Amino acid sequence: MPELPDVDVYVAALDHRIAGATLLQVRLNSPFLLRTVMPPPAAANGKCVTGVRRLGKRVVIALEDDLFLAIHLMIAGRLHWKPKGAKLAGKVALAAFDFTTGTLTLTEAGTKKRAALHVVHGERELAALSRGGIEPLEATLDSFCAALTRENRTLKRALTDPSIFSGIGNAYSDEILHAAKLSPAQLTRNLDGGELARLHEATRATLAAWRDRLSAETGDEFPERVTAFRPGMAVHGRYKQPCPACGSPVQRIVYAANEANYCARCQTEGKLLADRALSRLLGKDWPRSLEELEKR
Repeated sequence: MPELPDVDVYVAALDHRIAGATLLQVRLNSPFLLRTVMPPPAAANGKCVTGVRRLGKRVVIALEDDLFLAIHLMIAGRLHWKPKGAKLAGKVALAAFDFTTGTLTLTEAGTKKRAALHVVHGERELAALSRGGIEPLEATLDSFCAALTRENRTLKRALTDPSIFSGIGNAYSDEILHAAKLSPAQLTRNLDGGELARLHEATRATLAAWRDRLSAETGDEFPERVTAFRPGMAVHGRYKQPCPACGSPVQRIVYAANEANYCARCQTEGKLLADRALSRLLGKDWPRSLEELEKR
């Protein structure tokens, strides 16, 4: 799922291409994409683009007359910039937004169509789409700590909860926790002052560094290689590969449809976190530490 750094790069690329342009028409290839009824998509036709912004993990296109198109890509949705009037071909093509400067298309791979388009009127209706999480790059240490410790949850779940932090998902939460040298299973209210400050700094530094890196890699092109798995990541998607900090094999916990990737030596003092399914299957044979795993 595109997260804060990826969405910010989308926003910058779109702002460069459509700010001040006119939206000629919205073409929908899938009725399941549209999640609102009023105003209809046709209400946006002929309106000038006044700006592009991010709302959580959504790309928001602001139009004159206080109209907004809010696009949530979910896991497999992606945006593409095409010549004006580009055709919508195949089942993966969900929608096209024709501007005077070109056409933005929305595709979604896979059979589960989860991407969403909301057409809303006014800032209040747009704000209602937010889950209420604070912006991590704008948060002071005090506001960050207040949000994080509002409930006693694991750090992994807290960082990825959109009602706590806006725009952080599975991939960058792994990277943040590795940079902060904290366990994904650590409880938010068990952190001391130094650990809270370290996590705050790691969150800001990791998100900003990746946003800048992706922006530099994209340059003047439109971002077409948006993925949750990038070669430069420290632990996310690198199960069993060496940690760039200490060389130990990256570990993984799988739960439901998600996973947490971490370095046992850097983040959990060498202890292996219990994978609900695998540790239950292995029982007493489940290795409790990195050293025990290496001996086996």
